[in-house]
This record gives sequence, C-alpha cells and structure tokens, in this order.
Amino acid sequence: MIAGLLVIFVIVLMLPFISEAVEKNLEMFLFVMGLSAAFTSGVMDGRLFVNAAIDPIKITVAVFIAGLLFKWFQSNLERSILSVSRSIPFRLFSGLMVILLGLLSSIITAIIAALVLVLIVSALRLERESEIRLTVIACFSIGLGAALTPIGEPLSTIAISKMNEEFFFLTKLVGPQIGIALFFFGIMAALFVKPPLSGKGSFSKKPSGESYEEILVRALKIYFFVMGLTLLGAGFEPFINQFLIGLNPLLLYWINMISAVLDNATLAAAEISPSMDHFTVQSILLGLLISGGMLIPGNIPNIISAGKLQITSKEWAKFGVPVALFTMIVYFAVILVLGT
Repeated sequence: MIAGLLVIFVIVLMLPFISEAVEKNLEMFLFVMGLSAAFTSGVMDGRLFVNAAIDPIKITVAVFIAGLLFKWFQSNLERSILSVSRSIPFRLFSGLMVILLGLLSSIITAIIAALVLVLIVSALRLERESEIRLTVIACFSIGLGAALTPIGEPLSTIAISKMNEEFFFLTKLVGPQIGIALFFFGIMAALFVKPPLSGKGSFSKKPSGESYEEILVRALKIYFFVMGLTLLGAGFEPFINQFLIGLNPLLLYWINMISAVLDNATLAAAEISPSMDHFTVQSILLGLLISGGMLIPGNIPNIISAGKLQITSKEWAKFGVPVALFTMIVYFAVILVLGT
C-alpha cells in the first residue's frame, strides 16, 4: 500500500510538468489520482464517495454564479477596476490589491477572492511574466488570509473544529504572522510586477464573451477537482497517520510542503489534535498555508486563477516555488524564535 501511494504521489507531482495532456486536464487528472489513492489505501467506501461528492457542491455553485455575474457585469467591473488603477500609481495599486484580497478572503471566501483576482488581472494590460507574478503572489495572499476565520477556507474550519475553539482562534494564533506575510506579498507585488507599457492599467482585451457552456464546464471542472482532492487526502490519510503523526513540529513544518500537491484541509484534519500546544498547531498551520501557493494543485484559488488565465504548471512553479521556499525559510526562523 505504502509503495503504491508513493508512486501516486510522484505521478501527481511530476506528470503535470511533463505531459501537455495532463496539464490541459489537470482537474480530471487529480480526480483520477484521488480515486486511485483511495482504492490503493483501501479507504474507498460508500460513505467516503458520498462525502466527496457532496463537499464540492457549495464551491461549484459559487464558481458558477460568480461566472454568470462576471459575464453579465464584466464590462462595468473592468471599467471600475481600470478607473481605480489609473487614479493611483500602478505599483501601489498592485500592492494594495494583493493585501486587500488576502484580508477579504477571510470574509468573502478564498474562492470568491480568486474570481475577483481573475477579473482584475484580466482587465489590465500586463506582460505575461508580470501577469503570472501578480497572480501567483495574490494567490499566496489569498490562501494565507482565508485562514484567519472559519469562513475563508476548509482548512481553517477544520482546525477550529479539531481544537474546539471559538471563531477568532486562528486570528489570535497566526493572525500576526499572516498579517506580516500579506504585507510582504504586497511589497513583492509592487516590486516584481511591472506596470503596463502605457504606465497605466488598460484593457488587455475586450470582454471575453465567455459562453454559458464554458462557464458551466469550468464549474464542473472545479467540482471534480475538489472531489479529487478529497479522495486524494483520504487515500493518503493512512500514510500520514503511520509516518507523520507525533513528529517534531519543526520537522512537520517542512514535511507539510506536501500540501503543494495534497489537500491542506485533509492534512490539517489528520495532524491537528486538541491535545497539542499552540506552538505545535501554529507550526503545522504555517507550513501548510505557505506551501499551498507553491504549485497549482496546492490551493483552490490557484487552480481557479491558473485555469482562467491559462497559466501552466511550469509557469506557476518557476515563480511559485522560489517564493514559497524563501517565505518558508523566513517563517522557520520566526518559529524558532517563538519556540525558544
């Protein structure tokens, strides 16, 4: 079983980089890999399948409704975005946008924040490299900011439930670290995202005129993606329970880089216990949240943004991996200081 799971993990990690067919059908690929992991570990049963089928419904509906709203109001929204981007220096605009999306994601959810990000990025005439950088940085911000409340994303909901704590527990536990990270990502956006050639934001293209069929297909892809992540996480849970539970929190911090591929909510559910001290929970959460922005499968905002903006796994990893590693090194130093 363990050998089979390791093979699946390597396939999930490597195949999107070397197969164009997988790259173009990443959601269904992860769904198939999720089924494979669940069957390999022997956890596939009716209850798991039903839960995996039900869990993505809310997210899928949100993506579909947001897609309709963006189709109907895209022109007006783009003009508003353009007006704001022209009223302040572009680098200030991009930095503030990254910070605000991170903060708002804890209220409007990471899914909606990612859809807003797509709208903003698509409304600006940016060079390809800058478009990718802005998207990746903003997704790091969204993934971290959404963890401040149980509304933002499944990981925070599960963490609070497992710890039997109140609504603002994570805000108090990791709020300062996340706040600093959002500010850091805002500065990164201001420094590494070049302004449009005109010096001001401008339309990169006319409103896309996305069809209703395309909106529906994208929502269905998100459904199977989330379902696949649920199955993938459940499939790897025996492996996690056997090898990861009880390890030193500083070691878990680095091991949790696997959340760049696996569902971080499932990892949180498997690793966090109410018997743990706050330092251990803090180390686990920061490792999961930071590394979630490293690769496209690491977070739902990543897959939404990359899919809509046609960012490939290689393009994402080229910028996302160095950013994640640098941030993790910095925060490891912070954790060491806090733990002494």
